[in-house]
Amino acid sequence: MRLIHPSYTFLFIPLLFLCLQGVDYTSASRIPGLPPVRDESPIRIPTSPSPPSSASTSALRSFFRHLLGHFSSILSPHPSAGDSLTRWVDNRPRLIESLKDYEDQVVIRFNLSSTQHAAALRTVVDRMLLDVWDFTDSHVDIRIPNRRVRFLARALPPSLLENYSILIPDLARVAAATYPSRRSPIHTHQLYDRGTTPTSHTLPKKYDVVDVYFQDYQPYSVMVAWMRLVDSMFRGRGLVQMISIGKSYEGRDIPALRVGIRPVDENVSGPRRETLLVTGGFHAREWIATSSVNYVAWSFIQSVDSDPIVRKTLERFDLVFIPVLNPDGYEYTWEVDRLWRKSRQRTKMSYCPGLDLDHSFSYEWDSAGRQGEPCSGSYGGDEPFQAIEAAQLADWAKNETEQGSKFVGYLDLHSYSQQVLVPYTFSCEVQPPNIENLREVAMNLAKRMRLSNGESYTVASACGGHVENSAGPLIEAKGGSAIDFFYHELEAHYSYQIKLRDTGSYGFLLPSDNIIPVGEEVFQAMKYLGDFLLGNNGHEWMQETTNSEQIAQEPVSEENDEMITELRRRRRREMEDE
Repeated sequence: MRLIHPSYTFLFIPLLFLCLQGVDYTSASRIPGLPPVRDESPIRIPTSPSPPSSASTSALRSFFRHLLGHFSSILSPHPSAGDSLTRWVDNRPRLIESLKDYEDQVVIRFNLSSTQHAAALRTVVDRMLLDVWDFTDSHVDIRIPNRRVRFLARALPPSLLENYSILIPDLARVAAATYPSRRSPIHTHQLYDRGTTPTSHTLPKKYDVVDVYFQDYQPYSVMVAWMRLVDSMFRGRGLVQMISIGKSYEGRDIPALRVGIRPVDENVSGPRRETLLVTGGFHAREWIATSSVNYVAWSFIQSVDSDPIVRKTLERFDLVFIPVLNPDGYEYTWEVDRLWRKSRQRTKMSYCPGLDLDHSFSYEWDSAGRQGEPCSGSYGGDEPFQAIEAAQLADWAKNETEQGSKFVGYLDLHSYSQQVLVPYTFSCEVQPPNIENLREVAMNLAKRMRLSNGESYTVASACGGHVENSAGPLIEAKGGSAIDFFYHELEAHYSYQIKLRDTGSYGFLLPSDNIIPVGEEVFQAMKYLGDFLLGNNGHEWMQETTNSEQIAQEPVSEENDEMITELRRRRRREMEDE
């Protein structure tokens, strides 16, 4: 039985259409003051003039014509006159100004070949308060105005200046292109040549009602309206419940969807049970994390009657999806500054607002090297849980455990770098007791994501990117992370942070064409985790994928095969000892 009967499709589409039309979209392709698209720009946006409206057409006739035209552009496999970008930024002068500021900015990657290079770069980053996009043991990506490049070059050793590359030379254009557009969902699957998925790779052909929402990133108001719509459609089945885990600093709800199958005499708000938690939007500019949480929630809901693994998972566990923990910062990226990272809470320096939510939790908050500068992007506050939103999540989670829930798994979605990270974040010297099991599951999560669309995800420790024997970490504070807190304090012993696409070509400004394929990657990983926690160790998942013609078999390297075999032996020995 299908969750949405075919005859109800045209009822759902108008409701969702009205939800989406409640927002005043804006053109990102015609921003006053922005330069024309360069030939080497990664953004290739087809534009065409919109047909003029007739003044004599009645309001009712105009509405239906607009409605039918919108549906035609969605369902048609060919571009139409209505495929131009919509109008979002034209009436937002502060957003226009920030985009103009990006004209003179670039994103540079420095390749690190020694700890001396890393330490030198860390010192410069702290001194100049640069915006670090990504950091690993091998490279650091930095956003910097062109006018400051000369000062940066003077402060760095000459050998480090020989190992860099410019990732994004036209930051303003790339940032503007992430705002909503009215392109056909058919074309949202055709990734750009500079994108992350090879053009030769076959993408799943899913052109249904889901694409109306997931064809673009959506602002907070549309996201909440969509979640309410999903709740109203499926709450009657006892499958979905929309909840709020608390309020943000500025008073916005932090919405969530609780999904699960209960006995006939119970609904989803009934007695608590084992819970899998998925969060996104800790950092405001990481839009792909927010969209992926909602995509995975929708995928579980609409697959419950057709996918045995999904059904068994939902019969055993409650799945709670929190798409944006930082609604204030997320809204700020839509209204003022696309690349804002932190919350909007006031700090001891009035001109440097905002806290990094992922360094605000209590476990090992005061570990060595925490960032105490309020103007830093990784500033987590002067005490644990100073960040309102982090405290709200922790209080909600503790209240859930008091009511009988047990958190058995946690996925915290971020971007970018395509990594599956295991605890701990606060130290590379201390490892969780079940580190072998954590790594084995992490490798399988990465494998399932790779099988989905061909994108490679690596497995690493969340403590990576630190400078050993220095005064502190390379970029971010070590302690106070969400995955450490849920692992240690709430005993969610399969806690992971997943950094989604890409590996640097777009960074935080991933084109909306990636929303569905990235969502599919996380959905497949989540299915595996559910199957593993059911006690099948992924065997049922593997049987399903083996029989599927859509997922190709992937050869396993001898090194990885031996590693997984050894980890399984250790687990069996642990179980025998118990």
